[in-house]
Amino acid sequence: MVRAGLTVERVTVAGAELADEAGLDQVTMARVARRLGVKDASLYGHVRSLEDLRGRIALLAADEKTIRIAEATTGLAGKDALVAFANAWREYAHQHPGRYAATQTRIRIDPELAAKAPGPRRAVQLTYGMLRGYGLPEPDLTDAVRLLRSTFHGFVALEATGGFGHERAPQDSWVRALDALHVLLEHWPTPRGESR
Repeated sequence: MVRAGLTVERVTVAGAELADEAGLDQVTMARVARRLGVKDASLYGHVRSLEDLRGRIALLAADEKTIRIAEATTGLAGKDALVAFANAWREYAHQHPGRYAATQTRIRIDPELAAKAPGPRRAVQLTYGMLRGYGLPEPDLTDAVRLLRSTFHGFVALEATGGFGHERAPQDSWVRALDALHVLLEHWPTPRGESR
């Protein structure tokens, strides 16, 4: 029997909060059940498995992060949009480390659930939309998307693990990295033998 008041959304949020506090790898059905004050078996009326729960956390996080990025970049273009986009990404990763980790981890998500989730689709649209302001054609556009994701994720991942031991503040390096990305995007290199 499903406990009154327990919903898939409540289970997902409880898992997401636990992920932020203890780490995604510490999210278990038993710990989420304890957090909600129910028996483990009660959760299975709402999520099929731990992997299903983690997939739902990833989709929740993708939606939250995308909403933040959309709000931050509304009405902006060029470098202003790039900086706002990057800062919203980084702030979300800092404030919700477990949820953010779920968005960067390979998790099998129910295709039907994924198809209904707006976050991942909107994230792609926002990223490509912001980069179209730089006038990049395909396949350069896709290459630029991959470069930004690698840069943003690499930076926040190193920050999260204390990977920046130099006395220079990471914030200073972040600002310069965004300056450099903007210059690169404005002067995207043409492959040898091709003209634009």
